[in-house]
Amino acid sequence: MRINTNDLTLKRNYLQTYRLLIKEYEQVKAGEHPTFKLAKDFYSAHHTDRRSFLKYYNRYKQSGNEEDLLPGRRGPKYKTRRPSLADEALVLDIRSRGCNKFEISDELKQKSNNFKPSPSGVYNILKRYGRNHLKPADKEVKRRIIKERMGQLGHIDCHHLSRTIIRGQHRKLYLLCVIDDYSRVAFAEVMEDITALTAMFAAMRCMRMIREKFGIQFEEIIADNGPEFGPANSQNKRNHPFERMLMETGIKRRYIQPYRPQTNGKVERFWRTLKEDLIEETDFDSLEEFEDELVQYLVYYNWERPHQGIGGKKPIDMITLNNKS
Repeated sequence: MRINTNDLTLKRNYLQTYRLLIKEYEQVKAGEHPTFKLAKDFYSAHHTDRRSFLKYYNRYKQSGNEEDLLPGRRGPKYKTRRPSLADEALVLDIRSRGCNKFEISDELKQKSNNFKPSPSGVYNILKRYGRNHLKPADKEVKRRIIKERMGQLGHIDCHHLSRTIIRGQHRKLYLLCVIDDYSRVAFAEVMEDITALTAMFAAMRCMRMIREKFGIQFEEIIADNGPEFGPANSQNKRNHPFERMLMETGIKRRYIQPYRPQTNGKVERFWRTLKEDLIEETDFDSLEEFEDELVQYLVYYNWERPHQGIGGKKPIDMITLNNKS
């Protein structure tokens, strides 16, 4: 019997095929290929899967080593990469609190253990147990958990106002709002620009007013990923006014999921309410008049207006309930 363990024919054929494919692919990308104008035509003609080809191509371009064009060696089939039952139970336990796959993955990565699944890995576990869709009861559990006490989580956001809100003027104005997740108590400030420094001072004033009027000291603040709330480079957090202010005051910074404003939905809902009650189809004689009307509205919102999200109670009622408990 022929022993072909050291036969490198398969390896040579594999590398030769990829050399030809890479040569043609780079001609296509440079617009120099005589036949193919688009990469999809190249993939189709060679019966090549785009994702598989690009995986090996990018790996080769980064290392310059042709060995990276060869398929990776698979482990023994009797072994499995499937998480242990204990790890799966941990995922299901967090799921029972109404968390989505991104939140579960993030929470497990922050824990000091070796089980750090990706969101897709979490989804596979949830699907295996039929838990990949949140039920209304699960969402209600999460809603109750988030609202355990006032100050546990604050939402902050900026809002662009219409340039014609001040009669006879055409100027840029912005609002910044801080809202307590538990009670829905809110306070807002008008800003004439949306720079990081201006947003930081406006946020400080809003949080100070909420602390003085309602005794709420925030433990965490969640904001979007806009430049007024954080630097593009996560390594420069200490040099960003808003991030540094949170560090100095001992408030934990939380980030919304990219392209998911629903994560900051409570303050987004406040903008809608404010627009319907105060701003829509209205203009003001001066900036001072608008600021005065805004303060009056905030008094009405916090002390008199029933809120559907907290069972028809007023935000001040939630403060009273929290203080009694």
